[in-house]
Amino acid sequence: MLDLDQAPRYLFFTGKGGVGKTSLSCASGLALAETGKRVLIVSTDPASNLDEVLETPLAGTPTPVRGVPGLSALNIDPEAAAAAYRERMVAPYRGILPAAAIQSMEEQFSGACTVEIAAFDEFAKLLGEPASTADFDHVIFDTAPTGHTLRLLTLPSAWSGYIDSSHGGASCLGPLAGLEKQKALYAATVERLSDPARTRVVLVARADAAALREAERTRHELAELGVANLQLAINGLFYAAGNDPVALAMEQRSSAALLAMPGGLGALPRRVVPFLPRGTVGLAALRAIVAPAPAAAPEVAPATSTKLPGGLAALIDELASAGRGVVMTMGKGGVGKTTVAAAVAVALARRGHRVHLTTTDPAAHVAAAVDGEIAGLSLSRIDPTAEVAAYTEEVLSKARGALDDSALALLEEDLRSPCTEEIAVFRAFAREVDRGNDGFVVLDTAPTGHTILLLDAAEAYHREVLRTRGEMPAAVTQLLPRLRDPAFTHVLIVTLPEATPVHEAERLQGDLARAGIQPWAWVIEQSLLASGSRDPLLALRGAYEIPYIRRVADSLSPRCALIPWLAEAPVGSAGLRQLDV
Repeated sequence: MLDLDQAPRYLFFTGKGGVGKTSLSCASGLALAETGKRVLIVSTDPASNLDEVLETPLAGTPTPVRGVPGLSALNIDPEAAAAAYRERMVAPYRGILPAAAIQSMEEQFSGACTVEIAAFDEFAKLLGEPASTADFDHVIFDTAPTGHTLRLLTLPSAWSGYIDSSHGGASCLGPLAGLEKQKALYAATVERLSDPARTRVVLVARADAAALREAERTRHELAELGVANLQLAINGLFYAAGNDPVALAMEQRSSAALLAMPGGLGALPRRVVPFLPRGTVGLAALRAIVAPAPAAAPEVAPATSTKLPGGLAALIDELASAGRGVVMTMGKGGVGKTTVAAAVAVALARRGHRVHLTTTDPAAHVAAAVDGEIAGLSLSRIDPTAEVAAYTEEVLSKARGALDDSALALLEEDLRSPCTEEIAVFRAFAREVDRGNDGFVVLDTAPTGHTILLLDAAEAYHREVLRTRGEMPAAVTQLLPRLRDPAFTHVLIVTLPEATPVHEAERLQGDLARAGIQPWAWVIEQSLLASGSRDPLLALRGAYEIPYIRRVADSLSPRCALIPWLAEAPVGSAGLRQLDV
């Protein structure tokens, strides 16, 4: 099913958040290990749940998976990688330079840019240095949601180009000599990514229009990187066993999405993994992905009597009473943040408020979710390319009259660094939050790891702006106080009634608390239990949801809304109104 007989040494699983990349990468690793291969699974996702799926505590070095000889796994921890990178760059100067200079260097390496390049260094070693994985026959990369993954895959060229074009001796990452040493490694990484004999990329998708659009976009961008060995995996494909309306709608929606699949994507070799009602956490569940047992659904759907939380309308009414402010949807990729953000924005506009809906997610889909004009509602997207161009021109225009040609050339080099994108996007994020003074701003945010890095960037951002002679807008200085003000910012944590999304969202709530931000409510999306389906397989899945719904409603949040899986897709004004109940 996963076409592992001729698997190359390196396998990548990528796709839209929530499509099952971790499940399929772990199932593939397990299957290969059980044929006697030595396999390493690597997560490059800042919000990794590899530990949970494999039921083994992991670290930044290969750890044997319990109960599976030959299978090991590791998580690339961006923060730990950044700390090690920072010490590697600063250590040679300790005892030589004054303490103030050492402190300045340490501050220079504290930004989000250092986190990114340090995490990429760890990834590049595993792919570009065969000796680092010589103990393994296969290395499987469980990559982050698509926007982050594509940035990761394009970094070798971005950083190599930056090294080639910089001559000033220093950068936002410190001495360029440190980067120059990595140049050969980055070149080897690019070469291996594009070698079809050694690397295969599996585009994972659901039979869902948005997931297939994302897979097609990924296919195009990987082709531009020279990556040609691609396969498509359709995960969780469901077939109705009777005439239950929800089951029939699910099957029809999947069929329609597959029929409308872009031609280039449809031409790829394809593998299909069926719908599994009991989740994909644990070795037994992973084995069921590789070799599903014959259908054993109960003839009668299991009955449940658990009391369910109410819908979204009550939360929206309470939000509307504030009259203005910021609403942010946050959570693991693929849990329905965009749908919830669009539904809240449309509902607030229908209640007569002025609303702006925007996103910081690189794989933004808010316009597709709303699908048309609605009175009082405006839409936008934070476009990194446009923001970088605007910020660069602003800094250079102010510097041209104050710097000589040599200094201006050094500044232009510095602005070509990938750090500039972090600054530019952060400014745009702060600008959107500022609009909450005059109405409602609904922010569909990026998947969890990226969002936390964004919120954590304020102090590092300040230092970076001062270094590049930029200015600190008032919106940025006021950002963190606004995010911490529960009367102004309402964070909705969005999850699915499943183990991994709930546990990941619980960790997110802890991260936000440490940043001084208290989530306002939780929203549980796409509940089959709440759908009322009596299809045996779907009802079995509904019963599986109960402990996760109870965990959220009883222990994690004073406010909770439960949204059923909807037979009519929640797209467009009419479709989104189904959530306002």
